[in-house]
Amino acid sequence: MALRKVKTSDVEAYAVARDLGGFQLLTEDLDRELSGRWSNLDLDKAEATFKAGVGPGLEFVIFAVSQSDENDLTPIARSIQSARDHGLKVLLVAKDVSPMALHQLIRIGADDFAPYPLPEGALNESISRLRTVAPEEQAAEIKSRNRRGIILPVYGVAGGVGASTFAVNLAWELAQLTRKTDKRAALLDFNFQFGSVSTYLDLPRREAIYELISDPSAIDHDALSQALTSYKTRLAVLTAPMDALPLDIVAPEDIQKLLEIAQTSYDFIVVDMPQALVHWSDDVLRMAETYFAVMEVDMRSAQNTLRFLRALKAEDLPFEKVQFTLNRAPGFTDLNGKTRVKRLAESLGVDINILLPDGGKTVASACDEGQPLESSAPKNALRKEIKNIAESIFEAVVAEKAAVVQ
Repeated sequence: MALRKVKTSDVEAYAVARDLGGFQLLTEDLDRELSGRWSNLDLDKAEATFKAGVGPGLEFVIFAVSQSDENDLTPIARSIQSARDHGLKVLLVAKDVSPMALHQLIRIGADDFAPYPLPEGALNESISRLRTVAPEEQAAEIKSRNRRGIILPVYGVAGGVGASTFAVNLAWELAQLTRKTDKRAALLDFNFQFGSVSTYLDLPRREAIYELISDPSAIDHDALSQALTSYKTRLAVLTAPMDALPLDIVAPEDIQKLLEIAQTSYDFIVVDMPQALVHWSDDVLRMAETYFAVMEVDMRSAQNTLRFLRALKAEDLPFEKVQFTLNRAPGFTDLNGKTRVKRLAESLGVDINILLPDGGKTVASACDEGQPLESSAPKNALRKEIKNIAESIFEAVVAEKAAVVQ
C-alpha cells in the first residue's frame, strides 16, 4: 500500500504496520473518524520518522499487528517505545494475536487495545480516550522520563574471570524483577572493541551504535533509543559496535552524558566495562551506585587487583563503591579453598563480600547459545546467587524510594 498523500502538518494519526493491506476495515474506519487526516507508515520506517520529528498536529499512533508479526516482535516493540518517548499515545489493533504476545506489547506502553475486526464504534471510543488525558496520567508520563536510575558497572580485573557473564545475567535478573512494577532495566556494553554482550544474548550489532558513540554532538535521548536493542521486550541492551573501535573514541564528558540520559529512562543500568582502564573509567566509577570488580583465586587476578587498587588511590577515587566479587569461589566443604580466599583478601587488604559459585560447563554452554542462565539453566548454582544479588539490589532501591515518599 502506498503512503497516503497527506501533509505532515495535517496528520493527526499514523497507522503503523508491516502490511496495512490486511486491515482494510481499519483504514475505512480511520477515513471516517479522522476525515482522511491520517497517514500509513511502514514499520521499518517508524522509528526513523519519530526520531526526525513529528508534525504539530500528530496526536497518536495506531499499531496494527497480526499473527504473522509474532515471529519478530522486536521492531514493533521498539517503534511503540519510540512513539511513547516522543509523547505520542498508542493504540494497539490486534488481529489473531496470541495472549502472550499481546501482553508483551501492552506492557511496553500501549494506551489502549482493540481487536480486529473493530466492533461498531470501538475506534471512536478509543480515539476519544486517547485524546482525553487525565492529570494523573500526565504526571505518570513526566515521571517515566524523569527517573534517576542507579548505575551498576561490572569490571573484570583479568580476562576470562566471568565479568560479562555476571553483567548479562545480573541485568536480566533485574529486568525479570521489574515485571509487575513501573521500573525498567538496561544493559550497556562499554567494551567498544570486543564486547560480548550481543553474543551472550544472541542480539545483532546495529550500525546505529557506531553513529551514537562517534558523533558526540548527537548524543541525546532519541539517539540512545535508536541504538538500543530490546531483549525479549523486557531488557534494553546497548551492544558493542559491529567493528572494533578504540576505547578512547568516546570522551569522558560524552560517557557521562550517555549515562545521565540512560538514568532518566531506566531504574537499573548495568554497564559491562572493558578490562583496560581508560580516561573515562573514573567517570563511570564516580557515577556508580555499586562497582562490581570481578576476580578469581589466582595470581593474575591478585596482581591485577593490586594495580587496580593503586590506580584508585592515585586518583583519589571513591574506593568504598567497589564491591569485590569472587567468581568460581570454593564450595562449602572446600576448606583449603576457603583458606586461600581468606589469605587473598588479607594480602590485598580488601573485603570479598560476594562469592559466586562455579556454575560449571552449563554456564559456558548458555553463553554460546545466547541465553541467560534463567532461561537455559534456572537451577544452576551461579544463577541462583546472581538472582539473590539482583533481588537485594531491587529491594534496596524500592525501600529507599518508599522512604523518600514518606
